[in-house]
Amino acid sequence: MPDTQLTIWGRANSVNVQKVLWCLTELALPYQRIDAGMQYGKTREADYLAMNPNARIPTLVEGDYVLWESNSIMRYLCMAHGRGTPIYPEAPKRRASVDRWLDWTLAMVQPVDRPVFWGIVRTPPAERDMIKVQQDADAAAEVWAIADRLLATRPFMEGDAFTLADIAIGAYARRWLGVEGITRPAQPHLTRWLAELGRRPGFAQHVAPPMS
Repeated sequence: MPDTQLTIWGRANSVNVQKVLWCLTELALPYQRIDAGMQYGKTREADYLAMNPNARIPTLVEGDYVLWESNSIMRYLCMAHGRGTPIYPEAPKRRASVDRWLDWTLAMVQPVDRPVFWGIVRTPPAERDMIKVQQDADAAAEVWAIADRLLATRPFMEGDAFTLADIAIGAYARRWLGVEGITRPAQPHLTRWLAELGRRPGFAQHVAPPMS
C-alpha cells in the first residue's frame, strides 16, 4: 500500500482518467479522485497549473510527488506499488512489447478516436456533421482493423496475459464500439476481446458507464 494517499485529479468521464482508475482497481490501490476539467474547471487555476502546466487531466499526486500523462501514471503505479504484477511485466522485452501499445494509443488511436467521439457524444444532435463524422469513422476503422487482426490470434493485446496494453487500448475500444450513429465494419475479434474486458471489475466500474 502507498505510504501516502494517492490522489487523482480528473473527471470520471475522461478516457485518460478512466485508464488510470482501471489500473488502480487492478492493483487494488486506494485513492481519492477530485473532479477537474470541462464543467468542473480547476485546470486553468494557478495551483493546478503548478502541478500540470498542460492544464490537462489526469494528474496524480502522492505526497510531494506529482505526475501527469495517463500512460506514465499507469507505469508508475505498477512500478511503485505493483512490483511483480503481470499487467506490467519486468522482463525487458515483454515490458517493451507492452509499452509499444501504450505508445500506439497516443500515435494511432487517440487521433482517430477524438473526432468521432466528440462529433457525436459531445456535440448536440442539431449541430452534428454526420458526413464528416462518418469520414472520420472510416479512418478510425482502418486503425482498429490492426487490433482486430492481431486479436484473431491471441486472447489479449500482448498474448495470453492481460496487461496495461489492454487497459490503454480497451478504454478507447469501448468508445469505438459503443458510439452510436456511425457505420463501421464488423470487427469480431475486437468485439470478443472487449466483451472479455467487460468482465473485469475495473472496466465495469470506470469504463462501461454511459459515455458523456
